[in-house]
Amino acid sequence: MTSRTEHHPRPATPSRRTVVLAAAATGALLPLGAATTATAASTPQFLHGVASGDPLPDGVLLWTRVTPTEEARPGSGAGPDTEVGWEIAADAAFSSVVARGTVTARAATDHTVKADVRGLSPATGYWFRFTAGSTVSPTGRTRTAPAASASPAGLRFGVVSCANWEAGWFSAYRHLAARGDLDAVLHLGDYLYEYATGDYPATPVRPHRPAHEITTLADYRLRHATYKTDPDLAALHARHPVIAIWDDHEFANDAWSGGAENHTPGAEGTWSERSAAARQAYFEWMPVRASTEGTVFRRLRFGDLADLHLLDLRSFRAEQVSIGNGAVDSPDRSITGRAQLDWLKAGLSGSQAAWQLVGTSVMISPVAFGSVPAHLLKPLAELLGLPTQGLAINVDQWDGYTADRTELIRHLRSAGIRDTVFLTGDIHMAWANDVPVTAATYPLSESAATEFVVTSVTSDNLDDLLNVAPGTLSTVAEGAVRAANRHVKWLDMDGHGFGVLDVTAERSQMDYYLLSDRADPGATASWLRSYRTRRGTQRVERADAPVA
Repeated sequence: MTSRTEHHPRPATPSRRTVVLAAAATGALLPLGAATTATAASTPQFLHGVASGDPLPDGVLLWTRVTPTEEARPGSGAGPDTEVGWEIAADAAFSSVVARGTVTARAATDHTVKADVRGLSPATGYWFRFTAGSTVSPTGRTRTAPAASASPAGLRFGVVSCANWEAGWFSAYRHLAARGDLDAVLHLGDYLYEYATGDYPATPVRPHRPAHEITTLADYRLRHATYKTDPDLAALHARHPVIAIWDDHEFANDAWSGGAENHTPGAEGTWSERSAAARQAYFEWMPVRASTEGTVFRRLRFGDLADLHLLDLRSFRAEQVSIGNGAVDSPDRSITGRAQLDWLKAGLSGSQAAWQLVGTSVMISPVAFGSVPAHLLKPLAELLGLPTQGLAINVDQWDGYTADRTELIRHLRSAGIRDTVFLTGDIHMAWANDVPVTAATYPLSESAATEFVVTSVTSDNLDDLLNVAPGTLSTVAEGAVRAANRHVKWLDMDGHGFGVLDVTAERSQMDYYLLSDRADPGATASWLRSYRTRRGTQRVERADAPVA
């Protein structure tokens, strides 16, 4: 898409901890909601912020959306082609521009643009911005990855998932945007939700657009555009590169390769048409490089400290099955698809990095719900997609596709792959787990890896579903789950918030942060718990304090 690119001599590396205030980064945005209906203007406008993503040692992907005319509203398919300039600099004043170029914003891509910039210095912070005519976008801040041969002392990532616009405010993003110590933010899926207003939750904190359930390309585009008007999300994108994968709600609830629980063939078109529309809008509106076959599985490297393997667990999976008939164990059913599982295994065994970080949108650790009381099992079933009667196993997670999990764990053991950490979202709870070779005999059996699960930014958790104060009933449910799953070292069913993963050669630690109130746009954040896995142990343990 880039028609012209210029590179300039590389400047001295600026300080890693230089902070761009979120207010400055988002100052050019209109008030919330205004961006989806552009004001009458004779000049182009940048109403949806700027973003960067997928950092490489020598480059990063830049993103924005330009509104060239009033008619060119998101999803409209209208508006003229518009030339957009971009530039990236070593300083906030743009006195040391290191690269610039142009790209054309077209109605065919909803006037979104991407610039895949290369020729940058590794482990370096940069500022970037866009221009259209005389209009200048908000300024963004980004950072490249360490060189492949480098041995960084540490890496630090914000970790988030499950942000439902109608369920609350995105304060978690604001708190991450305010940090100057992150290399990137990892978004593990459910960046947006597809439901109609009032479907989930029943009483919205704020209505989204469009008001109906999204099924068409225009719908998905407008929903993405609506999310991009949130000031806290805009601040996050303007402050840190985002590394994102999708889960089901970017398409429809409990999506699989041929359909979804929340898709009605005929009434809502064909699944192939709907999923293609969702996929196109995602790649238009997100700072993500599409990997082979238009999916999001890909690999990013951070020197010799960590390889980050990112999975797509929706595009290739078999349909979820009801449990009790042994189908969850069938080798003919896959959550990854054959090609992706082979790719993951080869990448894990071929890596020379100290840590193998695996971004998985759904939990890989096995979970049984044991003696959870009946009055708590029903809301847990609603939250986790469990059957409301019978055995309580989440068939939308790796528990519903045990052959893939068994093959992957056997590969970790047979190839001698250690220090693998799964990073997970999806279930609106915080967990710290060992990933056992055989759950039934744990802790006598080995642990093959560890897993850190982050809670939701806003989406409903147990106390939300029960409409009770945090800790009222969840303590009972948490105790029952841990009693039935000894590899689960900790879980919190109540909070909303985010994680910060800190990786060094000696250990990987997840610090869990809790928001004071998802319905409060000014919510505060406080440290909740920290868990770590020491190098060579394949076990999680509690840490007494956050890293920073």
